Amino acid sequence: MSDSQKIWLDGQMLDESEAKISVFDHGLLYGDGIFEGIRCYNGRVFRLVEHVERLFLSARAILLDMPWTEQEVCDIVCDTIRANNLTDGYIRLVVTRGSGGLGLNPYLCKRPSMFCIAASIQLYPEEYYEKGLELITCSTRRPSHATLSPQVKSLNYLNNIMAKVECIKAGVMEGLMLNDAGTVAECTGDTVFIVKKGVIVTPKITDGALDGITRGVIFDLCDRFDIELIEDTITRYDVYTADEVFLTGTAAEVIPVVKVDDRPIGNGEPGEVFRKMLAGFREEAGTTGTQI
Repeated sequence: MSDSQKIWLDGQMLDESEAKISVFDHGLLYGDGIFEGIRCYNGRVFRLVEHVERLFLSARAILLDMPWTEQEVCDIVCDTIRANNLTDGYIRLVVTRGSGGLGLNPYLCKRPSMFCIAASIQLYPEEYYEKGLELITCSTRRPSHATLSPQVKSLNYLNNIMAKVECIKAGVMEGLMLNDAGTVAECTGDTVFIVKKGVIVTPKITDGALDGITRGVIFDLCDRFDIELIEDTITRYDVYTADEVFLTGTAAEVIPVVKVDDRPIGNGEPGEVFRKMLAGFREEAGTTGTQI
């Protein structure tokens, strides 16, 4: 058997070189599709059911009929991980509208296409979990609810990509994205949390934040540790004057922020609340999940 990457694509487990989609696929032509990023740790897929449930909710929101059941998709994820001999890694699950020729009409696409990639990933070097990230505020805004709900994890990621370009050109790894009202929504790929006088605050999903899976883990950990957490509108002033700032995401896990727009956060070092959240997350991620 080849040692190349194995990709699940529309019912087949293929070598990476053989996994191809049509140039007429609506996901490629128009960004017409949805995705999930999922992690596995120690031979377990972390919160797989929640990720797949959200995938199906995204599909419902964009009128994409899924020809698979949620259990079948969970099984596909596990099969792909096993085919690549992974115990720790990152899974990208993508569903497109399918091939339908040129033109916007989605009903010309007869059947959705799905592929699953399982590979190793390290979004941030380990040193940043010790010393923290520096952020900028991006000029590119987060799309509003008036366009497409931020809760839909669609393939339309150009806003985030252009914001990421701003970060790269500024020499930082992440940046705040504001909504059309000028308040904080999230980062280019992560959710934002601030800490003020022992209280954790995160943007409301109505302000443009994705109701992320790792975001939900922080809510659970706050219940366990008896830490007050509220969802509220957050301004850049709130971020600048916070005692701590940290970000969460499937690939990022939980990572501290020590400077935003050249302003040190707190004492300029990762804080104790962040350290408690990271330790709690890693404990749960390493001991729970769907067995591969």
